[in-house]
Amino acid sequence: MQTGSLVCVGTGMTLGSHISPLSRSYIEQADVVFVLVADGITEKWIEQMNADVRSLQPYYLEGKSRMITYREMVAALLAEVKAGKKVVGAFYGHPGVFAWVPHNAIKQARELGFKAHMEPGISAEDCLYADLGIDPGTYGCQHYETSQFMFYKRRIDTGAYLILWQVAVAGDRSLSKFDASSSYLKVLVELLYENYPVEHDVILYEAVALPFQDKRVESIKLKDLYSSHLDMKTTLVIPPAKKLERNVEVLRKLASHCV
Repeated sequence: MQTGSLVCVGTGMTLGSHISPLSRSYIEQADVVFVLVADGITEKWIEQMNADVRSLQPYYLEGKSRMITYREMVAALLAEVKAGKKVVGAFYGHPGVFAWVPHNAIKQARELGFKAHMEPGISAEDCLYADLGIDPGTYGCQHYETSQFMFYKRRIDTGAYLILWQVAVAGDRSLSKFDASSSYLKVLVELLYENYPVEHDVILYEAVALPFQDKRVESIKLKDLYSSHLDMKTTLVIPPAKKLERNVEVLRKLASHCV
């Protein structure tokens, strides 16, 4: 095993309150820390923990494919690992949730013979359950990245929650947009109409990033989605549209096996 190493940690969603003691320790003891978080305040906070903190944010550019950006970020992390340094990647929320860079950086580092692993953080999904009072065990939850949901045929259970992430860039095949397209959103709404009524109540959700902010929990009609304000951090939550239907045949079989 070579001397360099990589740990990708999660900083959680809300500044200062969601990071685990173990993740903080990795940041403090690293030779170099690469940061990709939601705002400059959080970056400054992490800079207080280590003398060499480098932001990955400048790799993003309007009109530049995010896949190019992600590959450049991975290359930056691995360059320091190959130089024999203890490298930490500190990522917003959970480093394994909607995060191409940590997964691929760890995979490539291991393939090169370096130690590499991931430490979890509190994700937007965790905050969503708490802020909206949803227990995923009650009706069940279906989670999709919005564009993937649009590009592929999915079998939707309208008796469960449908949660669509990154709805602001719905339908973007270029991976270069950072703002919502009303024409793309209209296509999404039309797709959802195949399973949900036009007047169905849905929720626009955004978790809190800074302690002085308020979470966004905005109830709208499905038909109004494409005219609503959407941010890169906006999640679309679609509550069940029908009651759970009992599987009589399975229940009958189970009853026949009761002792």
